[in-house]
Formats: sequence, C-alpha cells, structure tokens
Amino acid sequence: MSKKISTPSVSRLTKNALTVLQRRYLKRDTEGKVLETPVHMFQRVAQTIAAADRIFNRKAETAKLAEAFFQIMAGLEFLPNSPTLMNAGRDLGQLSACFVLPVGDSMEEIFDAVKFTALIHKSGGGTGFSFSRLRPANDVVMTTTGVSSGPISFMRVFDIATETIKQGGTRRGANMGILRVDHPDIMDFIMCKADQKQLNNFNISVGLTEVFMRAVEHDENYELINPRNGQATGTLNARKVFNRIVTQAWENGEPGIVFLDRLNRDNPTPHVGMIESTNPCGEQPLLPYESCNLGSINLARMVHNGSVNWKRLREVVDLAVHFLDNVVEVNNYPLHQIAEMTFGNRKIGLGVMGWADMLILLGIPYNSAEAIELADKVMRFINDQGHAASRELAKKRGAFPNFKGSLYEQRGEPPIRNATITTIAPTGTISIIANSSSGVEPIFAVSYIRQVMDNDILVEVHPQFEKIARERGFYSPELMQQIARHGSIQDMEEIPADIRRIFITAHDIPPEVHIEMQAAFQKHTDNAVSKTVNFASGATIDDVANVYRLAYKLDCKGVTIYRDGSRDRQVLSTGKVDEKGPRTAGEEEKKVFKRERPKVLKGWTYQMQTGCGPLYVTVNQDTTGLFELFTTMGKAGGCAASQSEAIGRMVSLAWRSGIQARQVIKQLQGISCHSPSGFGENKILSCADAVAKAIQSHMSANGFKTEKEAVQFLKGACPDCGGSVEHEGGCAVCRLCGYSECA
Repeated sequence: MSKKISTPSVSRLTKNALTVLQRRYLKRDTEGKVLETPVHMFQRVAQTIAAADRIFNRKAETAKLAEAFFQIMAGLEFLPNSPTLMNAGRDLGQLSACFVLPVGDSMEEIFDAVKFTALIHKSGGGTGFSFSRLRPANDVVMTTTGVSSGPISFMRVFDIATETIKQGGTRRGANMGILRVDHPDIMDFIMCKADQKQLNNFNISVGLTEVFMRAVEHDENYELINPRNGQATGTLNARKVFNRIVTQAWENGEPGIVFLDRLNRDNPTPHVGMIESTNPCGEQPLLPYESCNLGSINLARMVHNGSVNWKRLREVVDLAVHFLDNVVEVNNYPLHQIAEMTFGNRKIGLGVMGWADMLILLGIPYNSAEAIELADKVMRFINDQGHAASRELAKKRGAFPNFKGSLYEQRGEPPIRNATITTIAPTGTISIIANSSSGVEPIFAVSYIRQVMDNDILVEVHPQFEKIARERGFYSPELMQQIARHGSIQDMEEIPADIRRIFITAHDIPPEVHIEMQAAFQKHTDNAVSKTVNFASGATIDDVANVYRLAYKLDCKGVTIYRDGSRDRQVLSTGKVDEKGPRTAGEEEKKVFKRERPKVLKGWTYQMQTGCGPLYVTVNQDTTGLFELFTTMGKAGGCAASQSEAIGRMVSLAWRSGIQARQVIKQLQGISCHSPSGFGENKILSCADAVAKAIQSHMSANGFKTEKEAVQFLKGACPDCGGSVEHEGGCAVCRLCGYSECA
C-alpha cells in the first residue's frame, strides 16, 4: 500500500457540493451511514488509480503520483467521471462512464443486449445502441414465416429493463438510441417520443449521412435500405424528413441528430469496426462493446491574475492523461467483450468544464468573437498537449494494441497510448462538486432561488457575480432575489453595463453562437462535443432548422436543442421575460400538474397506534403509483384528528403533483409530540411519524423501494428535490441537489 497522502485538504467545497457528495459519492455502510469525508474519497481514488503504475513497473513508487492525483482533484482542477469517484477502491470497481452495445438482428442477439444492458446499468454505466441493424416492422421472419415487430418495439424492451434497475441508488440508467436516417422505419422513430410517457429512459438521435444531407440541400429523394438484405425498399423526400426531425425537436427537444459519416471519418481504428452509436449524451462515439473513461479540467482554475495560466494547464493535462490511462488499467469491466475492446483501443476522453467561468474571469462575453477565438486556442492547446502526453506514455508502456492499421499509423505518426484523448462531456454533477459552469455551456442563470425545509428562501448567486457586486457596491439581497426571479440581467439598468456584458446566460445568447462555440471546440476534439442549444419559448421551427443546418456546415458531429417550456409538465427554470412580455407573479411560480382522480382506486388501510389513540391510514394507488392518503382517528374530534386530516390532504396533493413518496416520508418521519407511543422499532413519536411509518410499511409490502421510488420524471422539475433543472449537453441537471437525467 502507498503511504498516506501528506496534505489532506479539499479546496472550498460549497454547500451544494457537499450535498451532492454525501448523497451520491461518499462511501456508506449497509444502513446508509456516510463513512468517509471528501478528503477520504479523493484519497481513495488517487491511491487506487496511482497503483496502476505498478502494473508496468513493480518497483514503482506511487506515493508521489497519488499525491499529485489527489491535489488536482482536491484542488478542483480536474475531476474524473462519476463512476470513478464513486467506485475506485471499492468492491464494485466499475469506473467507466459509458458503453456502446451492439444490437443484432436476431432474438438471441437482442436479448443478449438486454442482459448486458442490465449488467452495465447495475454497475453504474450508461449505454448507447444503434437499432439500425434490426429489420423494419412487418418485414419477413423466415424462421417463423411471421413478420417482424421492428426496432421501436424492441426499444421499449430496453426501456422497461432500464426502468427496473435502480443502479444501487447512486446513478439511474441512461440510454442513447440511434437509428440511421435510411432505415425504413425512420419516420416512426422520429415520432417515437412524441408521446412523452414513452421511452423516458432513452435519449434518441437520428443518424444522418452525407448522402442524406446533400439530398436535403437539393430537395431530392433518397433511398431507404432494409438492413436484413441491404436492398432498397423505397424512397423518401429528404427535405420532408429533415423538416419532420426539426419540427419534432421544436416540439419537445427530441430527436437530436448525429452525423454518422463524420464519426467514422474520424474513427481512429476503422480496421476494427464501424462506429454506430454514442454514449447517452452524444459526446463519445464508440465501437460496439467499447467503453470510455472521461474526465474534465476545470478551466476556471486555470486563470491567474486575469490571464490563462498555460503552464498549470499543461501540468494538469499531463496528469489527467496519465490518470485516465491508469483508469483503463484498473477498471473492473462488466463484460469480457468490453474489457477486450477497451484494452484494444484504450480510449480516454479528457474534456473541460468551467468554460463560461473562465470567460467571466477574463472579462470576455460568451457571445463574442474573442470568446470563439479563445475557445479555439484553449482546446487546441489541450488536444495537442494531451496527444503529446499520450505519446510519452506510449514510450514507456507501448502504443494501444490496435495501433497497427490505425489512422495514426496510416499517417506515419509516432506510437500513441490512447486511440482517442479528448472528449467534451456535459459534466453535470461533477461541475456542481467543482462549483463551476458545466462543460462548454454558458451559465444558465446568475442566481437561483432555493427553498429550504422551514420554507425560508435562500438565493444562491454565481460566486464571481456576488464578489463583483459587493466590491462595486450594488449588491443587495433584494436585487439577488429579483435576478433569480427574472432570469436575465440584460435589461436591469441598476447593474453596470460592463457587468451585464460578461454575465450572459444561455437564453441571452443567439442560437447561432451556441453552434459557433461548439464548432470551435469540436475542431480540436478527437471525439465529439456535448452541447445543448437553448432556445427561448418563442423560437420558431425555422430557428431550429437553421441551427441544425449550421451545425452541419460548421462540421459539428451532432447537436441537441431544447426550447424552453416545450415539454409537457415543465416547471420553468426562471421567470425570464420573453417575446410574449413579462409574466405575472403567478406565472413566475412553479407550475405543477395534478393527476386527475379515477373513479375507482385500489387501497390499503393500516392501523397505527399513536399517543392520541389508534390512527387508521389508508393509501390509495392508481396505475402510475401512490395517489392519495386518508387518515381516521379512533378518537373522534380534537386537534389530533384535524391535524391528521390536514396531513392526509397535503400528502395526497404532493403525490398527485409528482412528489416522491420517499420525500414525503423524509419530511414527516421523526416529528415528535408530547405523547409518543410504543417502544424500540415500534415507537411512534407523533401522528405525523405514524403516517410516515404507514407509508413505509405500504411501500415495503408492495415491492416499492423507499430509497428511490420510480415516478414519472417531470421535465424541468427535479424528481428528487422539486427544484428547477437546466438543459445542458442533451441532459437535464439539477444544480441544487445534483440530480442528473444522464448520470
């Protein structure tokens, strides 16, 4: 074992960061008690990853390397993907963020993929699939003389499997589903999430080809190809298909688009296989059975005295590449096929977060030519230095095994350790830990309103904005609340113009600038860039079409859009003024949609002995889950009866509005009164406590898990805490509690 790291300290963790770490990352015992501190977590990860050096040199002294790894993590300069933080040095040991699995055109291959998906989700990874190999619906099945059900029907099987697996309460299952635009079922695929109750565990993207895009440009037809035999089965007008993709994305944010030919143009190992799919957020193209290990440099920490600290950036890049290559080595892969493919190519994905923060620290507006130029310069530096670091590792450890025949060898380049080095991921939860902006996204808001348990309102302000506001004398709690409600500061004249200029939020930025920024980073990124183009609610279908066309023109590898308010049951993230004019106070509040009550419900009644007498708690369910709760006191009248009735009404309202049962339990459990009842595990502290224990009993008896109840995800509302979410990198992220749709 390496000796203990000598400087165990962590840089300025925020309250939100600590909340996320405690809920999702820190080691716990069997009863859920947190067993480690953030310092211990970073020590655990650093020592585990540094130990890989002994695989190549048994006498390697890893203590110094572990110290260096610890420092860049604890200093919030670099963080690996979530599974590495969660699982390094623990029994599970699965460290990869994402995988791609093949889905072959036979029942055996399909259900093998379902089984493998379950194993990966159980281990905490996300999965990507191409369903393009599956024959279309109603095609012939020779073995049974029947007809096929098509790719979408089997996507539902994967979706149900994902819904069933809870990933140990730390990460939810996430999938990417891709279908080639020349598949005969493409129109059904484009519309498969029009019903927003369907396929909620999938992000979907249409795989576009160069042939298709040229046909769009010239308003021509293109051929549909049956994957069963490679034969053309008909044609569609490319522009009409493109317009359908655009319209549906305008409607609810999906499907995204992926330029398949570009993914394969940059595939470093074409002799090994073709790239068919990506990870759930779209930034990591992978061969079938390949995995990738991601990590991100916090660019906000690379600014010193108003300038980019290129020296420190180089040092962190070198350490990060070494770190990620070691992750490949010590990872516990869920399938032997994945281990074989991953060791063959040794792909890593070094990216960035805190880009918007870097621009703010440098005084550069996100929506400026200067920002685009700096993006090009910074990412070129990281990519070039990352490749140099990988080549240095290759001198000591050898090139990746599939180097022979690779694009590198074809170009006459020297051996390199990793087939790919750079990827830009969304960094949802790790950016919360680092207290930085996510990936290469602009900041979503200058301040947030956070409601705490006693109904107090806390306003969380971008740290640099608060610092400037205090230094320049325009800070006030009232102004911060106003900003949080308003969403944008661009029309707030009480804030100096030079400050408004640099604190640009996602909805202040023209959509074209989002794409230009993505393209600047893509130019120097081996894999792809996860980026969401955020539109205001008043955006038109043509606006979305123009962005998709621009993404193609500027050589992006894919694009995801989100139009504010476009998904049903969305809670608005801010009260931003849009083209429709200012909202009223009522409109600025969160909008929650209650489920309608069916005429008949199934119910269970539980008798709970309280200090006020027996309390009968009735729990009713509909087809979605828990629906309403009634209470009846054995002793009629009095405050206890009225208070219990009030609790029942509020719990019913909460459930019908999408609040999880575990959140209700958390709020009620442990409340005490002057007259408790019972002893030990059977002790009831109050009527409220009795209601919580009755709900727990019901959930346990009916197969629910109180730690993570499955509920319908409200787009825009965090299913864990009820707060607002941001749409970034094709994912929904809550910066208040750390919930991530894709992590």
